Amino acid sequence: MASSVTLSSKNQVVIPQEARKKLGVGPGARLLVLVKDDRIVFMPEPRHFVKRFSGRHKGMWGKGYLERERRAWRR
Repeated sequence: MASSVTLSSKNQVVIPQEARKKLGVGPGARLLVLVKDDRIVFMPEPRHFVKRFSGRHKGMWGKGYLERERRAWRR
């Protein structure tokens, strides 16, 4: 699904009805706003606290570092 929206003078957009229905969101819904390269992505905010932050720091630590830490924990 793709739609075109216009940024208002207050820097607001209206999310098209089809998109709102597909995502199950309405007035008062909280959305995460992600900026990826030259794109803006809106996602419904997960209700569960852990899910909200899951994956946020993926790739932050190198694989070698994580493996060394895991080996140290197993000792």
